[in-house]
Amino acid sequence: MLSALIASALLFDFLNGFHDSANLVATMIASRAVSPRRALALSAAAEFVGPFLFGVAVAVTVGKGLLDPDAVTLPVVLAAVWAAIGWNLLTWYFGLPSSSSHALVGGLLGAAVLSGGWRVVQLRGLFTVLLALFFSPVLGLLAGWLIMRLVLFLARGATPRINTAFKRGQVLTSIGLALSHGSNDAQKTMGIITLGLVVSGAVDSFSVPLWVVVASAGAIALGIASGGWRLIRTLGVRIYQIRPVHGFSSQISAAGVIMAAALAGGPVSTTHVVSSAIMGVGGAEHPERVRWGVAAEMVRAWLLTIPATAAVSALLLLAWRTINS
Repeated sequence: MLSALIASALLFDFLNGFHDSANLVATMIASRAVSPRRALALSAAAEFVGPFLFGVAVAVTVGKGLLDPDAVTLPVVLAAVWAAIGWNLLTWYFGLPSSSSHALVGGLLGAAVLSGGWRVVQLRGLFTVLLALFFSPVLGLLAGWLIMRLVLFLARGATPRINTAFKRGQVLTSIGLALSHGSNDAQKTMGIITLGLVVSGAVDSFSVPLWVVVASAGAIALGIASGGWRLIRTLGVRIYQIRPVHGFSSQISAAGVIMAAALAGGPVSTTHVVSSAIMGVGGAEHPERVRWGVAAEMVRAWLLTIPATAAVSALLLLAWRTINS
């Protein structure tokens, strides 16, 4: 079962990268700053490096701070991961940029509460996780609006040639965004695998092994390189018509919020932050041109994620118990 958990967690990690590739490259591709394949390859490389540069604080929060490891079983963690995988595949199919982080948290809560009641949940850790997940989009929106207003002020009176500078600048900002994504999202899988190692007795205490870091970083980087094109279209075209200045501004905004959360150990949704940063950038220039209807679709998917994956993981755990009773 531990082997199944590790394999499932790495599959979730791959799908997380596949799902979130849009967050990293959509604006860069839509503004024609870099070709699609080059954008994905560049982001995948930076994604892999992120966890090695900025530590594993998020992994500790997810694997040790949310649930009591002494009260969790391997079937609970496995049900949570499979619920998150199912949700990722469903939302990818419909082109909705939902949150892999919300899906994983919902899955963990649903199965854990069914298994051991609310005593299994560490309320302080839950508060930290929910605070990071739900406030980061607001920060992304505000950061996008402020950065865009600042860029427009600094670039006032500039000729159209400034677009060349913004295109070149997006290469650097995309690397920063991918590094921040790797330092946050890849660590959630590290936390899950390490939790499984602790629960199974394979390790004595919660400490993320190097092989877990390498495997998790590699899996999410491979997912990024594969690219989720349905979601790239949603983020790069359907929310707002992206030009180089918008891609540059939204990437700086999102990278700053995600990196700050990673260093503080707060697991955030990259999808939420990048999407809200794009909305903030568009709203700072032409609010009436932002396709708020698409944004409303995304919000509905976000609100459904935690309760839906909690319910699915609980049902999976019930099915497991029924089969093994």
